[in-house]
Parts: sequence; structure tokens; C-alpha cells
Amino acid sequence: MLKELKWIMGMPITVCLVDEKASQKDIDDVFAYFDYVDEKFSTYKNESEISKINRGEIAPENWSDDMKIVFELSEKTKKETNGYFDISTPEKIYDPSGLVKGWSIWNAAKILDSRGYENFYIDAGGDIEARGKNERGSDWSVGIRNPFGKSRDEIIKKVFISGHGMATSGAYIRGQHIYNPHVGRAPLREVVSVSVIGPNIYEADRFATAAFAMGREGINFIEELDGFEGYAIDKNGIATMTTNFDQYL
Repeated sequence: MLKELKWIMGMPITVCLVDEKASQKDIDDVFAYFDYVDEKFSTYKNESEISKINRGEIAPENWSDDMKIVFELSEKTKKETNGYFDISTPEKIYDPSGLVKGWSIWNAAKILDSRGYENFYIDAGGDIEARGKNERGSDWSVGIRNPFGKSRDEIIKKVFISGHGMATSGAYIRGQHIYNPHVGRAPLREVVSVSVIGPNIYEADRFATAAFAMGREGINFIEELDGFEGYAIDKNGIATMTTNFDQYL
């Protein structure tokens, strides 16, 4: 087994390969891909493509293929979530980070898929794509953190997600960075955490972001999505899960 952690895109990213063929080069290639994504999509880097777009320095017809894909997927997600997912901020700039993280984890997993890996996981800032079995031959397990806990290691629920992706949206680690686009910059206070399990991390992440922006209605939105399950915690510490979430417990 090979396992490595690096800080990229402002968050810890862990890659773990269990297959006997695990090689350092493959792990390095995955991290190199995340570096590429960071250089292209980071709104904190002045020379990133997205920063240049926000300054009006690159016309849409000259955007890179990956940028065009992300904007197309973002528009698709906006329509599917009734506008609750929107990469246009109140400051009139584009911030696609709510989609790029899950999309990039999914693409990184495809790199390993293409090289024949069957047992691995990629964790970027708590959003995870897991495949196959862990080093003990069991399904990969992931803990949902207690949003009120003093320690990041305090877990309130353990789920088994092999063959799926899981993303959690909330304000308890990064502060208020998700907003209801229908009302602007008003803080979201009713719900403190929404975890979504989906067929892959790209799908789970984009809908977790939208569900959190919806507040209390977010868990009902996830309930209606085929192939998705969710677990929401409100400001009073009361958890609500979708009908079949317990299949992952």
C-alpha cells in the first residue's frame, strides 16, 4: 500500500493505493493533476485562467477546453438545482470552486482507473472518491465529522462508500463560503452540515453545495434525487437523513 498527503488547492489531499502494483509515479501523476487544476482554477492566483477571465483578459472563445467544460457543467448544475448552485458571485466574478473540487477528484480517479487500479481512495478536503477494498479487504469507511466538535477527529457517523463518492458542505471548517444566490451574502445558519453520497464525487459534491445553499429544504432536494442519499445536521444538532441513507451504515 502507498499513501501520501500533500497540501494543494488550499487543502490536504490524500491519495491511497492498495493494489500490489501501486507505484510512486502514479501517485505523483495524480498530485501533478491537482497542481494543474489549482493553477488554472484558483481565484487566489493572479495568473490563473479564471482570474484572467474575471479581469476580462480572456474572451470566452479563447478559454481552454477544461474551462469551457467547467462552465458548461456549472450551468447544467444551476438549472438542475433551480439556481441554488451559481458560480457567479454577488461581486460579479466567477468562482467555480463549488464544482471544480469534486470534478477534479473524479478526474484524478479516472487517471488511476485508466492504469488498472481497483482499490484506492482520493480525499481532498474531506470529499472522497473510494473504490474497491482497503488494505484489510473491507469496504472503505468514512467518518462524518461533528460540526460542533472541538476536534476535527470527532466523528458522529461512520459510512461505507466503496464504489461511491461522498461530499460534505458546511461552514464549520472554512467559515461562510457558500451562500444562497437568491438572497445574496446573507449567512446560512439553519443547517450547519450536509453530507451527500452519490455515484461519484463530482455528482455528490455539486449537489451537496446546492443542498447546503437551500437550508432546511436541502435534504428534501437530495431525497428526490435518484441514486443519492444525504445526512443533514441543523443548528440545534438535530440530524435528518434521507430514506435509504442507512444502507451505507
